[in-house]
This record gives sequence, C-alpha cells and structure tokens, in this order.
Amino acid sequence: MSTVGPTIAIADYGIGNFGSLANALEHLGASIVVTSQSQQLLEADGLILPGNGAFDASKQAMDKLSIPRWIGQRVAGGRPVLGIRVGHQIFFDSSEEFGIHGGMGEWPGVIKKLPTPAVPHLGWSQVRAAEHSTLFRGLEDERFYFAHSYAVLEWEFDQSIEAMFPPQVSWAHNGRCSVAALENTQLSGVLIPPDLSSRAVLKLVANWILKL
Repeated sequence: MSTVGPTIAIADYGIGNFGSLANALEHLGASIVVTSQSQQLLEADGLILPGNGAFDASKQAMDKLSIPRWIGQRVAGGRPVLGIRVGHQIFFDSSEEFGIHGGMGEWPGVIKKLPTPAVPHLGWSQVRAAEHSTLFRGLEDERFYFAHSYAVLEWEFDQSIEAMFPPQVSWAHNGRCSVAALENTQLSGVLIPPDLSSRAVLKLVANWILKL
C-alpha cells in the first residue's frame, strides 16, 4: 500500500524559480502546489516561503498578494512554515539592504550587510547547529554553500516566559558569524540556497518534513 506524503505549498509571489525546490520536495515524497491562493496556503500541511534577490522587492511582491497575512495566520495557529533565503530574512524586524525596509517582525533582528572584504559571500561554510536543532539533525559535519551579501549578525531575544522552549539559532562563519538558520516552534528559516548544497539540503528539508 502506497503512503501519501504531506501536501506542501510553495508561496508564489512572482519572483524566483521554484523548479529545483519543487523537484527536491517531490523526490522526498511530498505533494507540491505552487500557489498564491489563500486557501491553499492555509490548508497545506506545510508552507515554504522561498526567495532570492532584493529584500524590499520581494516583500512588496508578497504584500500585494497578502502572503505575509496568510503566513501570520499559519504561525498563530501553530502550522509549519519554512522560509528559505529571502523568505527566511522576511521573518525578521527589518533589512538595511538598499535602504531601511520593514519585515514581518516574527523574530527580532536586522538584516545587515556582511562586514567582510568580499561581498557577496560565495562559498562553503560549516554550520554550527543549535543544540536542539531539528533541521540539522544528522548534518553536524556537513558544509553548505552560501551566496549572500546580507544576514543577521546579532541575535538578541528576551525570553520572559521561563517555560517557553527557546528559539534554536544556528550560525555560519562567512568572515564573521551570522545567523544561518532559526527554528522557533513551527516557524523555521534557513539562509542556505536549496539548489547549491543539494545532498545536504535535501536531508535538511527531509528533517523539516518529518515534523509535519
């Protein structure tokens, strides 16, 4: 008897090529829908917000389709969401990429330009995974390919509720430590391009799917 995998919605806001991501998810047994429709975004077992290019252009395109609204509803309802690259950055307070631009404010932090001689950072880095990371389980010794100029360089989180499980922050060293991934209950984000570290990223996404 065949087992039907989870349905995963890839949020489509008109920027980016989702082909390699969709192929990877289908390889893992998921049923994929690429959509901007609210019902599909809300009802899918998991939602992925991909992204590449400039922060502000991506956020404006998302806003026109109310995608942050539907993501906010999923987060409020404890429904799994994974942001990738710019999709990960959008979850923070703001970005300094070509001006000051507001994000969704789900996590504290500002996206800043990497203070390194070579920008963008292009190359392989090992990720220092958070102690209780689900995404990097079994990937502790892997290296991932990064291609970015901006990242969160500092993490400050005031955890006023002692019983709350703290967000899991994983770091990469790209000339300076920067946030490579963040996991907070059902909201997760990674800065790693899905098509350039294929085998390791496939395992990372598989780990996320196991949580659905």
